[in-house]
Amino acid sequence: MTKVLVTGGKGQLGQCLQSISNDFKTLDFVFLGSNDLDISNNIEVEAYFKNNTFDYCINCAAYTAVDKAEEETEKAKQINEIGAKNLAHACFKNNVTLIHISTDFVFDGQVKTPYTEEDKTNPISVYGKTKRDGELQITSTLSQYFIIRTSWLYSEFGSNFVKTMLRLSKEREELSVVDDQTGSPTYAKDLAAVILKIINSKSQQFGIYHYSNQAEITWYDFAKEIFNLTKSSITLKKTDSKTFKTLATRPAYSVLNTKKIHTLLNFKPVNWQKSLDKCLKAITFDQNS
Repeated sequence: MTKVLVTGGKGQLGQCLQSISNDFKTLDFVFLGSNDLDISNNIEVEAYFKNNTFDYCINCAAYTAVDKAEEETEKAKQINEIGAKNLAHACFKNNVTLIHISTDFVFDGQVKTPYTEEDKTNPISVYGKTKRDGELQITSTLSQYFIIRTSWLYSEFGSNFVKTMLRLSKEREELSVVDDQTGSPTYAKDLAAVILKIINSKSQQFGIYHYSNQAEITWYDFAKEIFNLTKSSITLKKTDSKTFKTLATRPAYSVLNTKKIHTLLNFKPVNWQKSLDKCLKAITFDQNS
């Protein structure tokens, strides 16, 4: 059996990994939430790795409150950078392969073509900077790592854009959504499957990879499709980032080029509407059961 530790196991990606873990019979999982293991505490991390043996560590633990990070800079740094550093050192000492989840927010969004893994990072928010610094801690410590940058993550678990739109569609008759930020949504269950395929493949092609569902859409387009699939009668209007001000600046364009990971695992990109439909059905099922 291949032993797999999942940190941040109570978040939406951690829960998605848990929900599909039974499909991977050769993998033996341990899921830890932040209450079980504080990755920003190096003494705690070192002790845990010393007392337990793993082949892989999937780090889903992250500070992801993008706007709040502008005010809680140190807290974001402790989890996103120092936490990544602590795990990287523990993995290095114990010969564990680290799979770390990163973000499209490491880029500044000043381009108009999908970002490749080789493109220069230039984060424009505290969240993006701490995630980029976390990547650098890993790449300077380890050689056995997969860093997977993803974007616009959503699922039936936790808090995310899809669930927010569903809630607002019941509370309001009209809604304005920004139409000047372009990216690719990612169903966290699809990402979870990709992560476990990497482990199953026993690939040694370590490095940075990009993964998202196949799309180049705005948040307005995303909301429109959510309401279309759920047959919502809400009136949807376009707005822009200047009107809808937020504490953190978002990249205007953060579509990820995912060819590298598709070549590695030999699979085709997943259509974003199909994945969204799957997620909405899972949410409906959860509400009805």
